[in-house]
Amino acid sequence: MTKHLTLVSGISLIALVASAVAASAETLADIEAAAKKEGMLTTIALPHDWCNYGGIIDSFKAKYPDIKVNELNPDAGSADELEAIRANKDNKGPQAPDVVDVGLAFGPQAQKEGLIQPYKVSTWDGIPAEIKDADGFWAGSYYGVMALGVNKDLVKESPVKWDDLKKAEFAQSFALTGDPRASNQAILAIMAMGMSQGAKPGAESGKKGLEFMAEVNKAGNFVPVTAKSGTIAQGQTPIVAAWDYNLLAWRDSLKGNPPMDVVIPEGPVLAGVYVQAISAFAPHPNAAKLWMEHIFSNEGQNGFVKGYCHTARFNEMVKAGEVPKELLDALPPAEAYARAVFPSIDEQAKNKEVVTGQWDAVVGAKVAE
Repeated sequence: MTKHLTLVSGISLIALVASAVAASAETLADIEAAAKKEGMLTTIALPHDWCNYGGIIDSFKAKYPDIKVNELNPDAGSADELEAIRANKDNKGPQAPDVVDVGLAFGPQAQKEGLIQPYKVSTWDGIPAEIKDADGFWAGSYYGVMALGVNKDLVKESPVKWDDLKKAEFAQSFALTGDPRASNQAILAIMAMGMSQGAKPGAESGKKGLEFMAEVNKAGNFVPVTAKSGTIAQGQTPIVAAWDYNLLAWRDSLKGNPPMDVVIPEGPVLAGVYVQAISAFAPHPNAAKLWMEHIFSNEGQNGFVKGYCHTARFNEMVKAGEVPKELLDALPPAEAYARAVFPSIDEQAKNKEVVTGQWDAVVGAKVAE
């Protein structure tokens, strides 16, 4: 923690630390009582089919019926979430998010800008040190691996490795889940492509990944549309790079119409951690703390597992027998996770800088919503 009185975005770090100390003296009953008085929690960028957020939000509502959940822009990217905090820092209305769920590289960025405040949940010790900030500003909650979702009505022979995406048979077929200048999922898909070309995670993976995407685009195989389950079903984006848990949830929601294949490509497998944080300007800070307690509780963590996600406390809970067998059996093959590579925060940040800064120059395709 910085020891001098540096001001970041008008908020003193000393004041933030003081609030963390005060929070540690609060009981959950105190927080719950204060949250009920606030009466609302404003979330952002939580699609209901992403890691079972629909079920997790429903369980929060059932547990705390006095707190209304106000959901903003479910399809926003990590950069959009931070921009929502910046744009609404003086606004206590319904457009100001209380909590964010962002890619790992965006947590330290938000902390550096003074956009988030510290809070350590009661299960803090069970979260691995490498995916949380020591002072409580952010903490990883779940992760998955980058995979390919395939519409089997349109693609008879699924790609099995990233290089397959350059084949002529996949003309006008491949899409990302957002603009690689803003979407964490798309940014890390580029990293996965770079790693498939032998690049080390970081600036090198960003460079090689962009070069790979430029080849796919030049071949006429890239569809510059933000891919979702609906675009897969409609045949607009027959092949999509996304987190395995999203693709598996989309497969379930489509119920075989069309049939969908989920492929974890050969070679190194990119694992991506998402982190949770409370806005430094949260209009409902106690409801935000209650939400954090919920998603890091056994109930919340199993909610993520139900959505095919591995969680921050996964190993601890499995060892204690607290994850139902049917949830474990439904997860992707352990073999794929044995190949998983977890890039560091610094490696993700360097990859992100290259991808967001050079996408226009190297690939030059504008991804439409």
